[in-house]
Amino acid sequence: MESQTQDIRRKEDLAELKTLAAMILVLAGAAVLSAEEADEPEANPGRPTVSTPAAVAPTGYLQFETGGLTARHSPEFSSRSSAVEVMKLSVSPRLEFLASFEPLVHYRTEGRKANGTAEVFLGAQAVLHQGEGARPTVAVSYFRRIYDGGAPDLDFGSPRNSLVVLASAEVRGFHYDANGMVNEITQGAVRRAQFAQTLSVSHGMGRGLSISGELWHFSQPFLRRDAVGNLWALAYAARKNLVFDAGFDRGLTGTSTRWEVFAGFTYLLPRRAWH
Repeated sequence: MESQTQDIRRKEDLAELKTLAAMILVLAGAAVLSAEEADEPEANPGRPTVSTPAAVAPTGYLQFETGGLTARHSPEFSSRSSAVEVMKLSVSPRLEFLASFEPLVHYRTEGRKANGTAEVFLGAQAVLHQGEGARPTVAVSYFRRIYDGGAPDLDFGSPRNSLVVLASAEVRGFHYDANGMVNEITQGAVRRAQFAQTLSVSHGMGRGLSISGELWHFSQPFLRRDAVGNLWALAYAARKNLVFDAGFDRGLTGTSTRWEVFAGFTYLLPRRAWH
């Protein structure tokens, strides 16, 4: 009986992955068809790592970071699959506005399955110092949760407010993004501080391919534990304004999400939002 239940769950998980993959392929196909070969600014992907680059997207261009993520075995769920979208618009070389949301979430928790939506965040990122080469670019960002759909969260939770300090640089052919965060986590009327650190390192392999590795840590104030994970991803720049990515994340502590698998793309619209 137990083996039959596991087989059913594996088939359901596979169906979820196929659905997410189909959605990503359709959206990516539309991006490829609309992309142009002209000398347009390059996309500045923030996905798929937890770390965010300190540099902002090209001024006046709208950037979409679209993908799907499926996760297994976490404190709030046994499985979770979702579509993820981040939109960015820089109004100057030093100021960028962002919106992040998960419009569709399918999850299994406590033996039941359900569909829903997750949180919506609005934020801004400001570059404090523009670096070059090994001299890091330094920025600060702030996010506010404006909607909570009630879907179970990943291991690091869902902050109401988030303040992030970001640094990025190039060192001997390697690019790094380092983030330090202070988040406000709520549970009912109780509010607690969460502290997090992330470090991702990427390296180009030629022909548009690059590889990224990352270590991240989030405190879990209500569990009095820590979530720690190791992420690996591949990226392929099909065009200057279109970058595909795929990879996985492995949780390293008992209260971390055990496995996450993700794929998606970053697409910078080839025309400015204004002139």
